[in-house]
Amino acid sequence: MWSPRSRRLPLLGVGVGVPGSVDDQAVGTVNAPTLGWQAMPVGERLRRSLSLPVLVENDVNALAAAERLYGRGRTHRDFLVLTIGRGVGAAIVMDGRVYRGARGGAGEFGHVPVDPSGPMCGCGTAGCLEAFVGSAGLVTAARSKGLLGEAPASAEDPHSGAATGDPGARAAVDELGRAAAAGDRAAQDLFDEAGRILGRSTAGLINVVDPEVVVILGEGVANWPFWQVGFDRAVRAQLMPGRRDISIEVESWDETSWAQGAAALVLATPFDAAGAAGEQGRLVRARLIGATP
Repeated sequence: MWSPRSRRLPLLGVGVGVPGSVDDQAVGTVNAPTLGWQAMPVGERLRRSLSLPVLVENDVNALAAAERLYGRGRTHRDFLVLTIGRGVGAAIVMDGRVYRGARGGAGEFGHVPVDPSGPMCGCGTAGCLEAFVGSAGLVTAARSKGLLGEAPASAEDPHSGAATGDPGARAAVDELGRAAAAGDRAAQDLFDEAGRILGRSTAGLINVVDPEVVVILGEGVANWPFWQVGFDRAVRAQLMPGRRDISIEVESWDETSWAQGAAALVLATPFDAAGAAGEQGRLVRARLIGATP
C-alpha cells in the first residue's frame, strides 16, 4: 500500500513573488524599480538553473492567490488585498481571478497620486501614496518633525531625492511604533495622518472596483492601532453611500506570508481554469499527475 513515507514526492515547481510588475506568470520578466530591475528575465534564468517549472508574480498578487486558496477568497470572489510596509500594494481579485492588467502591472496602488507638491517617490514622481505612507515616507515625515534623528548619508537616493534606500527605515518605523505605544502624541499623530491619507485613497479604489471585502496585510499592520482611527474615519467618509458598510479586515502578519504567497502560485495551478499559469502551469500539473500513486 502506498503511503506518504513510501517515496518522496517530487517538487512540483517554484513560485516567486517579487515587488514589481511581471509580464506573465509563465514567462516571468520583471520590472521592479525598487530592485533596480528593468526587463529582468527572472523566470527564464531560474528555469534554466533549476530545470523545474517556475511561476513568477507580483508579490501582492501572490498573497491574493494564497488568500484565494486559504483565506477570505474561499467565501468571496471579488475582494481587494492591500499591503502596507516598505511599499504600498494592492491585488484586485474579480470573479475569483487576480486582475493583472494589460502588462501585468495592475495594482500599483502605492503610485496613486495624492499631492503633486508632496515628497518624491522612489518611482521618480512626486506625491505618490507610497511617498506619504510607505516606511520611508513615514520616516522622512518623522525626521522633519524631529521625532527621529537625521538619516545616514547613504540613505538618500541621489536620483530621486527619496529616502527609499534607507536600510534602517523599518527599524525607525518600529521605533515610532514604540513611541506611539508609550503615549508620544506626536508619533500617534503621525500614524493618524498616514491612516487618513491611506483611508482616502482606499475609498477611491473601493469606489472604482466595488469589492465584497478588503484585506489589509503587510509588516506595517504591526502599528495598525495607531493608523486605525484616522483610516476608518477617512475611508467611511469618502465611500459612496451604498458601500460604507463594506468589511475591511486587518490580518496578523509574519514574514512567512510572502513565502506562502509564492507557494500558492504553484498550488493554485490545478484550479487555473483561466490558464494564467500558461505552459509552466501545465508542467506543474503533469508533475502532479506523475506523482499520483
